[in-house]
Amino acid sequence: MRAIMRQIRLDRSHDVPYLAGSSRDGRTVYIDRHLPKYLISGTKRIPTDCYVILHEVIEKLLFDRFQLSYAEAHQLALRMEQVAVRNARISWHDYNALMQANVKRAHDERLQKLPSDLEIKPYEDEGEVDLIRRKQRGLPVPDEESTTMRRESRDGKRS
Repeated sequence: MRAIMRQIRLDRSHDVPYLAGSSRDGRTVYIDRHLPKYLISGTKRIPTDCYVILHEVIEKLLFDRFQLSYAEAHQLALRMEQVAVRNARISWHDYNALMQANVKRAHDERLQKLPSDLEIKPYEDEGEVDLIRRKQRGLPVPDEESTTMRRESRDGKRS
């Protein structure tokens, strides 16, 4: 993991949908500025950035180099993250609870300061590319319900 950490630039100064993401060129990993840097477990203070970075690097590699879908790349990266967390003798339950408690969905109003070079491929599967681009430019966005209804109608899920 040290080799990966030496080659990646970490940026924690932005808001990032779904906790973290990569730059388009893969050289920077963005971790949401509000995600705590440490998991507090009993009396232990456990740094979490290295596990999030591992996840993002693997995910980016899998969908760029091997053309996996984002969903496939995410699942494999999540499994590797889980192995790394457990190998460090950290409770996956506690670690994952911290992550899930801090997720910002793409429609989240707290997403104000997005990186301009954030990789958008992960948001294509969710139909959120336009929303992310509007937020990157500081433009107004439609509310979540009307966007969801439009997307479901287009996909034939709702009449």
